[in-house]
Amino acid sequence: MPIRLPLADDEPAERRDAARNRDALLRAAQALIDHCGVGAVTMDAVAARAGVGKGTVFRRFESREGLMAAVLNRSETGFQAAILSGPPPLGPGAPPMERLLALGHARIELNLLHRSLISAAGRAGTRSYAAMSFIAMHVRYLLGELGVRGDVAFLATALLAPLEVPILEQQVEIEEMRLARITEAWDDLARRIVEG
Repeated sequence: MPIRLPLADDEPAERRDAARNRDALLRAAQALIDHCGVGAVTMDAVAARAGVGKGTVFRRFESREGLMAAVLNRSETGFQAAILSGPPPLGPGAPPMERLLALGHARIELNLLHRSLISAAGRAGTRSYAAMSFIAMHVRYLLGELGVRGDVAFLATALLAPLEVPILEQQVEIEEMRLARITEAWDDLARRIVEG
């Protein structure tokens, strides 16, 4: 097996104890979010729940926003894993239209579930370019599998835009739309793009 040399933009390898601390802190933060809600999560509470000093939390994440962004990133990693290797229809094995619709439904639910977390992460919580690129690339792939013509990259962006938190919040909180209506409308948009 060839040896892989590190690249310039590779993050430094994490020590095992540092990786354990990071995992414990993220699990503690997620447990507090699940139990108390995002607003009640403090650096002190996370440190106490993880059994480490508050300084460890600050050294690892720098701020509460950084901690919330790391929790959000963990969720994004799980979402990507579900797309790559989870059960169908979100994961492989279903026809491309079923996968596309499943992605939209899952993204709507996930973004509504995590909207407080996204807000708490502030600027640090802006979805990473890598996370957004992954979702966009997957939608472009599915549109290609479905034989969609035209500017597939732009059409993928048009499909993803309504799934983002500011638009979902507008629909849910201001326009008082039910989740079922939002999902049905997104399905209609996806079908119109696919059918051209």
